[in-house]
Amino acid sequence: MFPVIINSNLKVAPDAYVLSFARSFEFQPGQVIGLSFGEADQPRLYSIASGNHEDVVRILYKVNPLGQFTPGLSRLKPGDTIFSTSPFGQFLGDNQPAVWVATGTGIAPFASMFFSGLACKKILIQGNRFVSGLYFKDQIQQSMGNRYIPTCTRERIDGIFFGRVQNFLEEWQELDISVKYYLCGSSEMVVGVRDLLIAKGVPFERVVAEIFF
Repeated sequence: MFPVIINSNLKVAPDAYVLSFARSFEFQPGQVIGLSFGEADQPRLYSIASGNHEDVVRILYKVNPLGQFTPGLSRLKPGDTIFSTSPFGQFLGDNQPAVWVATGTGIAPFASMFFSGLACKKILIQGNRFVSGLYFKDQIQQSMGNRYIPTCTRERIDGIFFGRVQNFLEEWQELDISVKYYLCGSSEMVVGVRDLLIAKGVPFERVVAEIFF
């Protein structure tokens, strides 16, 4: 592990932050890093949420008030030091057509892919309970247009599908069984969507998943 100095730690929703520090390593969109307060501490894993050509690394995280790490993480200020691992992981984006499905902070690896220029042949379905939890929504929607499909389960807003991402996929008339589906979010969402896609004829090997705990 190596030290990094915090550039910013911005609150982006009632319980979510985006932390950033200067990038000193190469990574592939979709990879993760481990963060800790001390060099000898057990690192907590987070997907990188920034593009691989940007000068900074961004980490999206949600604060668990009863957690042992995120409350302290949320109190960090510019100039503070934490420790990072090198990036790793195989949940990787590419230039092939695909559908991205994300809930909660599971949007992070897709944000990295988006900011790395890999969204041109993609459809993104993003879900959360509240609109404030559709992280990076404005930037993504402006670029992807109707290839971006936001869903929400607690608020009814024009232009946003009311219901879970599973509900949208059950009704979706344009579901294509020939492309890959990348899923990132809670275990409940990942398992439910994977089973739904397979039931609709998507081959098992075309469903790629990463679970956020």
